[in-house]
Amino acid sequence: MQKRFLAFFLSLLPLAAMAEVVWFDGQHPVTYSLPRRVEPVVDVALRLFKNDIRQVTGFTPVASRKPVVRVIQGYGAPEGFRIYVKRGQIIVEGNNGRGMAYGLLELSRMAGVSPWVWWGDVVPERKDRLTLSDDFSTEQSPSVAYRGIFINDEDWSTRPWSCNTFEPGPKGQIGPKTYRKIFELLLRLRANTIWPAMHEGTVAFFQVEGAKTMADSCGIIIGTSHCEPLMRNNVGEWNVEERGRFNYKTNRAAVQQYWIERLKELKASRVTGHFTIGMRGIHDSSMEGYQSKQEKFDALQQVIDDQQMLLRQYVGEPAGLSQVFVPYKEVLELYEMGLRVPDYVTLMWCDDNYGYMTRYASPPEQQRQGGGAVYYHLSYWGRPHDYLWLTTTQPGLIYNELREAYDRRVRRMWIANVHDVKVASYDLELFLDMAWNIDCVSGSTLCDHYRSWLCRQFGREAGLRLFPAMMDYWRLCGERRPEFMGWTQVELDKKKYDRGLSPVGDVPLTAAEAKARLDAFERIKATIDECRQFVRPELKDAWFAAIQYPVYASAAMSRKILSDPVESHRAYEEIQSLTAQYNQMNGSKWRGLMDAAPRRLPVFEDVHGHLSTNHTHWEVHRAADYDSAAEGVRTVQMLGHSMNAVSLPKGGFLTYRFKVTKTGDYVLQTALIPTHAVDDGDIRYSVSIDEAAPMVYSLKEPFRSEQWKQNVLRGQALRDLHLHLSKGGHTLTIRALDEHIVIDQWALTGGE
Repeated sequence: MQKRFLAFFLSLLPLAAMAEVVWFDGQHPVTYSLPRRVEPVVDVALRLFKNDIRQVTGFTPVASRKPVVRVIQGYGAPEGFRIYVKRGQIIVEGNNGRGMAYGLLELSRMAGVSPWVWWGDVVPERKDRLTLSDDFSTEQSPSVAYRGIFINDEDWSTRPWSCNTFEPGPKGQIGPKTYRKIFELLLRLRANTIWPAMHEGTVAFFQVEGAKTMADSCGIIIGTSHCEPLMRNNVGEWNVEERGRFNYKTNRAAVQQYWIERLKELKASRVTGHFTIGMRGIHDSSMEGYQSKQEKFDALQQVIDDQQMLLRQYVGEPAGLSQVFVPYKEVLELYEMGLRVPDYVTLMWCDDNYGYMTRYASPPEQQRQGGGAVYYHLSYWGRPHDYLWLTTTQPGLIYNELREAYDRRVRRMWIANVHDVKVASYDLELFLDMAWNIDCVSGSTLCDHYRSWLCRQFGREAGLRLFPAMMDYWRLCGERRPEFMGWTQVELDKKKYDRGLSPVGDVPLTAAEAKARLDAFERIKATIDECRQFVRPELKDAWFAAIQYPVYASAAMSRKILSDPVESHRAYEEIQSLTAQYNQMNGSKWRGLMDAAPRRLPVFEDVHGHLSTNHTHWEVHRAADYDSAAEGVRTVQMLGHSMNAVSLPKGGFLTYRFKVTKTGDYVLQTALIPTHAVDDGDIRYSVSIDEAAPMVYSLKEPFRSEQWKQNVLRGQALRDLHLHLSKGGHTLTIRALDEHIVIDQWALTGGE
């Protein structure tokens, strides 16, 4: 009897494990309920959720007293949520309005809806059944308190598309409908902050009727960039004819009155936000009217002190307000001279505009009440060269720099600089995924994260087949961004170069190297062509925008620069054709968003380069192929020319065994990711052969030095060691003498 009962019990276990809640049965709409009173952001998320589920099921969800999806408030973690099953209901429990909104939109993801459903034209797949295991539970809360974007250098993308296509309006205006779509994307990506567009020619955010109200309704907090103190958009709002120079030395009263006006406006409308403090020029320039560093230091200290007084007088106690100080470019030097920034102010650390963080919080700074923040570029206008066409920052670099920041307690605010959210797509999602959950990815799982993204966007079969080719694409972009293919620079001496732009000319690649690059792109394109058959027809625009356009256009750019004049011209014409197709997608929904020649730089012209005659042969080695390593060494996927760079802790080492076939003179070259010192110290590593005395190298470069420019343009910092080797086996040891050392490759040449 006991055996029969046990057998019967065991037979029920699979059935018990399969118990589930059906939230769409194929015949009836999904039902839901909300608390009687909710914040406006919950209503926004509900509207998105209902539209999402309608696309998936064919039915619009309806409110019910006996719902299958019940949204409540009560979860403990700030802005967090949890989703769980209880008595046949799916409970979405949010800490506050944003928490409930994130939870609802997480259900959309679980139903198969991509966050890029609108911006990426990722049409959801229809389903006839939606279920959830009756023991399902997820709890989520942000790793970084404030997460968002800075829309910047929008002149050739977001701005013309908005005012000419999506919502025709005043010249240069990014209208409230556009901001609503941006805010909705931010909600789907679990972000809560924006620095609005502020470039010359763009209507200032606070002058766009309805924009601020739209942000409030979507739960998006407004801040301003490093050069826009106290919520003012200087480019659009400071009128020199009316107010005089933006000069704190000669026009202090007018500058203060200008700030006071916005503070009064914010106080009256009860709007909260992030107050950037400090002062720079009207746009991205140094403070006006001061010459020496000491003068600038004294003036900036006075500005910060005065701003605390103004905030106290017109808004509230400064210690209770969200304030951000951004030591960016020349301001970093002034900060490190001993600038006094109140302890309750957040210090925002910046990259060098190309993805390499220039500074992290020191141990004392990590203890500040205001915490630390990150300002990170996924696009940039400036020297040595813009990248405002495609977004090609390697995911491994984003991961490595942000993880370092987080581990040094830089967790208050993360802002990504993007010229356009649609073009940024995967890089932006990775940035915000890490801000939401820092452990969502690691150096050894980046490939998994990207593969999953491809599968979610385009279906499992297409994603899996596409993944290896796209890895090769990211490698080629790491070797040279498409915008850098002319080996040109911007912001040079205008007396020597027209508009300060050097022309396309000599290209430091041999014919063999050029052919290898072009052949690699052709292989990637062939795979893309093969994979297209596995993509649902309704995803053709999503596929073209996120995969075909960037890959084909990048391939054509390489072909344009590296080929003979006839083939070069064909490649130029192909870029124009691809761009026209992009702007005609989905009934011209995106007309004006894609410009294949931002700022009309020489690299975008109908020109080609002249290949090098240098035929030096290097025997290159993937840094991850070491023979032994110290504890704490970690590989970072999708980073460097190797796509498997190796990060070393201070004191950590890697060893490699190699052989040479003849005695002779050799050059050993080490290639590192061009990172910066974590503080104002040094960033050194050593190289030794066969335990001989090590050669010490430093990666520290003055900002905007020629060596720094070459480093960021090629994505590597190179150092050479000349040595004499005997025939046979040898051992190479590379050791990190400071933090933030990342090895990419090493190579050997010589011996003839």
